[in-house]
Formats: sequence, structure tokens, C-alpha cells
Amino acid sequence: MLRRLHLVSSAGPIVTTGDGKQLLNFTSNSYLGLNEHPAMKAAVVAAVNELGTGSGASLLVSGRLPIHAKAERTFARFKHAQAALLLPSGYTANLAALTALAGPGDLICLDKLCHASLIDAARASGAEVRTFPHLTTDKLQRLLQRHNSANASPNISANACGLAGDRRSPSDNARPPRRFIVTDSVFSMDGDTADLPALCDLAQQFDAVMVVDEAHGTGLLGETGSGLCEAQNVLGKVHVTISTASKALGGLGGIITAAQPIIDTIVNHARPLIYTTAIPPAQAAAIDQAVTLIQADPAPRQRVQQLTLRLRNGLKSQGWKLIPQGEFIIPIIPLVVGEAQAAVALAEHLYAHGILAAPIRPPTVSPGSSRVRLSLRADMQDDHIDRVIQAASGFCDGPIQPKH
Repeated sequence: MLRRLHLVSSAGPIVTTGDGKQLLNFTSNSYLGLNEHPAMKAAVVAAVNELGTGSGASLLVSGRLPIHAKAERTFARFKHAQAALLLPSGYTANLAALTALAGPGDLICLDKLCHASLIDAARASGAEVRTFPHLTTDKLQRLLQRHNSANASPNISANACGLAGDRRSPSDNARPPRRFIVTDSVFSMDGDTADLPALCDLAQQFDAVMVVDEAHGTGLLGETGSGLCEAQNVLGKVHVTISTASKALGGLGGIITAAQPIIDTIVNHARPLIYTTAIPPAQAAAIDQAVTLIQADPAPRQRVQQLTLRLRNGLKSQGWKLIPQGEFIIPIIPLVVGEAQAAVALAEHLYAHGILAAPIRPPTVSPGSSRVRLSLRADMQDDHIDRVIQAASGFCDGPIQPKH
């Protein structure tokens, strides 16, 4: 279970490790390969030359430069939202959103497999936090009904006007308690997707605030690459969306999109934003450029889907039982082997065959579901996929023992 930091030469599809071994990189979340795109590099260099290496202050002081405002406008249009807000990472964006909007007396309901940043943010908000079984709604409906009945009062709408305002404190009776439904769009360890229409229907029924983390959907899904909200046609029903630039967008940064009053509330109440220096101008430029590239050319999205299908079909032909992904093709393929030592052994075996893939163990996943997580990039070649299929053959049956 001991983790160690590893050194690799780059963040591309082929890397060299600290011991000089060249490997195919199946650990990168840069699904479209944009971190290596010439236009991305040029945008970053131009921003550094014009604006320097850092923003110098928090957004609320003097850290918001024209490139930040431009990136926010670009991203808001991309997400079909009124406004957007840049933060240093997806983790801090989740923390900022939930701690600014929820508080004591409120209820936050999370899918059991939500990302750790959502769980941490929910707990930090002071609200009551409950989970419901993955991709189901029965328990969620009961939780919402119970909270709604216990706090019967004139409805507060979960629209922009209802959300704007101070966080609730134990002595604050200025507003009725709120209910939040929180989910990932794409679940990072299983590679499956939420049923957003069903969740949005419950949000409407129980006057709940719908919050979706699109970290692994942004840039990949939907007609324009906006994400699962676009793909499942619920754009007008989701109140708050959190995205990250660190996956398909090929950079770093968290982006909250919502109606302007919600963004204003977060700006005024989110400690992770108020007390954090704004992201460097180069990173804002990278976000702006990434959205432009994604909207201009669907080919990388199509390519990574082709590679994913090739790998899934090849692994299935070797006997691997893969987690179903439903109607969407997600470039995340977990090879679930059970115990932690088996995942370590499989990762070591792949490493010996020239493939870098990470063993995922508790507490990231539940005991007995350890795995090696394969993530794909649009700039990989067909033979890269075939090498993984060949290396993984024979490991779907029987126990695997680690070397260490």
C-alpha cells in the first residue's frame, strides 16, 4: 500500500522513467493530447511574454487580468452558461462551490463514487452529507423527501435568485434549508456516466440544487465537446457545473459555470477563491486556446473513441470482464483484479512490457476492487493499443502476486 513519487521525462504518450526505461504512457488524463499541441504551447509562450509568469494577487485584489476575463467568457459560452469563474484546480473549484453555497441545516446528497474533492467539499461546508448507491435514485429520493418534509416551508427556488445570498449559519433563519444533488458526470475510476436526466428530475421535484462535476466529461462528450450535460440535454436543468482544465483541456485549473448571481455568491463567500492567488496568465491562455481547439475540430474526440473501442474489444477478446460504460465511449478502462497486491503485480507486469499504468488501491477504491486504470490519448497509435492487449492477455484469470 506504500505510495512513492515517480519521475518521468514528459507528459506525452511515450515517456522515459527515472531509470531510463521508455514506456507507453497509459496514465495520462490528457485525453485529447492537447498538452502537446503546438497551438497550446504558442498561446502559453505568448501569454508569458506579454503578462509574465504570475498573476501576483488573488482575483478579488488585482490578480484578474484581461486574459482571465477572456478565458472565463470563452468557457461560459462553451458551457452554455451565463458566467464562469477560474480557480487553481478542480479540487479547489469543488471546494469553493460547495462551501460557498451550502451550510449547516442544508443537505448534500452525493453518489457513492463521487470524487474525493466533492466529498471533502461537502464535509467542509457544514451541511448534512449523505451518499446514495452508485447510479441509483431510490435512496436519493428518500433522503430528499425526508429533508423536504422536515423543513417544510415556502419553497426557495433552486434558480439563480434562490441560490444567491449568504451561506447559512446555525442561527440563520433568513432562508429555508437547501437540498443539493451532487454527482460526477464521468466517474474517474470506473469510466461510467451518471444518469443526469433522472437526477435533474429529482432536483426539480424536490426543489434541489443540481451540481455536476464535469472533470472527465468536459472536452470529450456532447456535440461541441462541452460535456455530459450537453450530451444528455440537461444544460438548462443543472445549476452549477465544475470543470477542470487538467484533463481533456491539457492544462491546469478549475472552472465553475453557473448563472451570474451564483458566481457572484461564490466570489463573495468562497474562501478557496478569496484567499488564493489567481492562476498564472499562461494557464488562463491555455484554457482559452483549448476550448477554441476543441470546438474547431472534433477529430481528436473521435480518434480517442476509436482507440478506446479497439482496446475494450481487444481486452474482452482476451477474457477481461470490463465495467459497462453504457451509451458513451469513455477513454478510461479499469482492469479490476480484486486485492491491492494483485493490482500492483499487474502494473509491474505491464511495466516490464513497456507500459506505464497505475495500480489503484484503497482508499481511492473500495477494498476488494483494486485495479489498474488505463487512460487513453488521441495522439496514441493503434500499435500502442495492441501492445497493451497482448501484455494484458492471460491476467484476467487466477491470482497475481507482486514482486515486492
